[in-house]
This record gives sequence, structure tokens and C-alpha cells, in this order.
Amino acid sequence: MGEEDFPTTDASADGVRLQKVLAQAGVASRRVSEELIADGRVRVNGVVVTEMGARIHPESDLVDVDGVAVQVESGMRYVMLNKPTGVFSTMRDERGRPDLTQYTEEWPERLYNVGRLDAETSGLLILTNDGQLAHVLAHPSYGVTKVYIAKVSGRVSAQTISQLTRGIELEDGPIVADKARLLDASGGTSLVELTLHSGRNRIVRRMMAEVGHPVRELVRRQFGPLHLGTLPAGQAREVTKVERGALLTLARRDAALASDDEPQGDTQ
Repeated sequence: MGEEDFPTTDASADGVRLQKVLAQAGVASRRVSEELIADGRVRVNGVVVTEMGARIHPESDLVDVDGVAVQVESGMRYVMLNKPTGVFSTMRDERGRPDLTQYTEEWPERLYNVGRLDAETSGLLILTNDGQLAHVLAHPSYGVTKVYIAKVSGRVSAQTISQLTRGIELEDGPIVADKARLLDASGGTSLVELTLHSGRNRIVRRMMAEVGHPVRELVRRQFGPLHLGTLPAGQAREVTKVERGALLTLARRDAALASDDEPQGDTQ
């Protein structure tokens, strides 16, 4: 999309002025947004736009500032939840078991979970009404990484850590951890940190069982650029502007690189 596609002076032109959209998105005041545009720091659909009267369509055009994606379409919500154990990753459990609806009541939008964590696994879940972003984050071909901390039975050796990163064979095919490290080994248990981009069902539990160290407790600490931090179990919060920018930047980058296959679940 070239700069010639953006009318600059006609007050009746279709779309909304770019500096107004940036200000409404919380990037900066309208005056500062104009300076960002003039300095060539703003792109629309990958094209630098410096014309002050440029107009865009927030519902369809992709905007970034200094390479960081900006959500300019109104009505999008992004929430981070620290899912506790005993809660099922669905918005309505048909059997009446604890589900995710209790964590979305304060937001008026209809939110959905991105991927899943099984009931025995706690940690970071993303809730959103942005279907395109949810598709990219949950789709295994996009390779979005997730970081887990597993408390496992037995004392994990350096050889076992190496085995996880070299790859192991499961009943549904080989699997390789992107990263693995031993955090602690004391008594009869060990703490292992695993980084994976696989979306296969209960993959962490199956990997650790295969190497002889069944999982006792499992928590997801990171999903893409989002970190659980100090968010207490059972609490949810909106992502910050910085987190949202990182999330959208990742999603747009991966969407441009990966193929469009059908998504799979990522229950752990």
C-alpha cells in the first residue's frame, strides 16, 4: 500500500486522520503524534506515512510506531489471567465444573481463551475478543513460545536436560524442547524450566513422563512476550500498553511468516 493511497487534504475524504487515531489509541497526544508522523516513525500497512492529513481505516489498516504494533481498532480487549488449578479452560463447562467465566465478569466484551491449560495446570492464559490475534497465538505453525515450570518426581540429571533439547520420541511423533534447564533438585523432586512452541496435547507432562520424571505440579509462566510476573493465582488484569504492543507486533510478524493451517489445542 503506497503513500499515494492516503488522501491528505480533502476534509470529506474517507477514513480518520492518522494523528487522531494515534491519539485515541493512547500512543501520544495529537500534537506529539503529528511529530511522530513528520519524523517518519509511523507506518500504515508497512509503508512509512509522513503526510499530516493522511487518513486510515482503523478497522482494517495496520499501524505501527517505531516498529511496535498499535491497536487502533476500538473495542478490542486483552486480558492476562493466572488460572488456578481446578479450573477448566472453557467459557462454559457443560458439566458445571469451574470455568473461566468468573474471571471475565468485569469486562463488557465477550472474551475467549487463547489455547488451553488442563485443570491440573496453573498459570498464564490470555483472554481476548481479538480473533485474528488468538488464531496466531494458538496456531502451532506460528511457533509462539511458552515457558513452563514443572515440579517433577526424582532428581533430574544434566543428561536428562540434554535429552529434552536433543529430542525424544512420543507416540505421536518426535518432540524437541526449545530450551530446558534444571532450576533445583532437592529431596525427591526437581524443578525444570521448559520452553516450547509445540501445541500438542499435554506435551510437557508427556515429555517428562517419557524421560522418567512424572509431573507433580505445572505452571505456565510465559506466553510469547507476556510474563506472569507477580499476578496472584485467580486474578486477571488487562495487559499494559507496552505488553499489548509486544503482543500485536509478535502476532502480525508471525502471521506474515507462517502458513495458514487449522489450529490445534495446546493443553498441557
